[in-house]
Amino acid sequence: MFGKRVYFDNSAATRMDERVLEAMKPYFFENYAVATSEFAYSEGIDAREALDKVRNVLATFLGANADEFIFTSGNTESSNISLKGVALALGKKKGTHIITSRIEDFPVIHSTRALEKQGFQITYLKVDDDGFIDLDQLRDAITDKTILVSIQHANQEIGTIQDIQKIGHICREKNVLFHTDATHTFTRLPLDVRKIPVDLIAVSAHTIHGPKGIGGLYIRKGTPITKWMDGGFQEFDIRPGLENIPGAVGFAKAVELVTSEETQRLQTMRDRIIERVLAEIPNTTLNGHRWKRLPQNVNITFHFVEGESITLHLDMHGYAVSTGSACFSRSLESSHVIMGIGGDHERAHGSIRFTFGRYNTMNEVDEIVGILAEIIKELRKISPLGKEKMEDTK
Repeated sequence: MFGKRVYFDNSAATRMDERVLEAMKPYFFENYAVATSEFAYSEGIDAREALDKVRNVLATFLGANADEFIFTSGNTESSNISLKGVALALGKKKGTHIITSRIEDFPVIHSTRALEKQGFQITYLKVDDDGFIDLDQLRDAITDKTILVSIQHANQEIGTIQDIQKIGHICREKNVLFHTDATHTFTRLPLDVRKIPVDLIAVSAHTIHGPKGIGGLYIRKGTPITKWMDGGFQEFDIRPGLENIPGAVGFAKAVELVTSEETQRLQTMRDRIIERVLAEIPNTTLNGHRWKRLPQNVNITFHFVEGESITLHLDMHGYAVSTGSACFSRSLESSHVIMGIGGDHERAHGSIRFTFGRYNTMNEVDEIVGILAEIIKELRKISPLGKEKMEDTK
């Protein structure tokens, strides 16, 4: 094992910024009371004021009012509250039809599958080779029984950015609620609810150098949603449970630290690795749209080689990346995203995702390309599939 470690899996989780930790510390050791204004002691009132302050920071970033933003444990909970809360609120009043896409992240996909077992009808829209839904198909799929459309802002694996402005307008025309998972776009792409007709937005701190276990949900005022989990009356009586005040403070600080210059630097690294890999390593395919993709995301299939092998060899060289190989999936299924864009098992198994963060450098990008070229060359030599296919391409 090499001594130097380089982390290129920042869409899974990011290293927390030290400045975020410093902002959180007082709420662990000094002001650690429950956020309340009901009890007559100063610590609880101070905690409530801190929570209100950071709630306003996050809501303002989205162009929302403070009472339209609730704290959750992350994207999974936010998306569950959105889909199941709307289903409970409107299922018996309007209809039981929900529309989503085939390449959504697991919180949405698994929520819709759970709702199907309860009698809801789910339409899973196909996507094209780049991962885009067809807006005409979306419009045609909406019926008078449709209560919600859930389409992610950008895909977690291939980085493709959906046109949520147009999707939102279609939903408005059809009088249907619109939820989007913005886990990977929040702070990286413009997202203003005063301009984009979206009713529910799931966000999380773990992808922007904030703490794990804290996220948020924007709920446009007037959106019908029923409390899904039983407990207390916290978060405007929508999300019960003790508030994670240190996490919320850290989330707000993480948002404040993101800059447009940093996002541009990540995009430059993205473009460099795409250009070099496609030019220098034969039989590779870029997954997702070339330009309409997350600034921090690259997903490439290295044909005739297993992603598991690539990942393990890179790990031995000190690089952490992720793969769509079934061998690395607890479900033992190939990436549903790669399959959803028309890929086969071979393409999914050979896919590698590189995602960049604040602490990555261009030198690290250039170094990994050279190492990758050698790894792919050697793995294809010993792969029966690689030998056969490479012979066919001569």
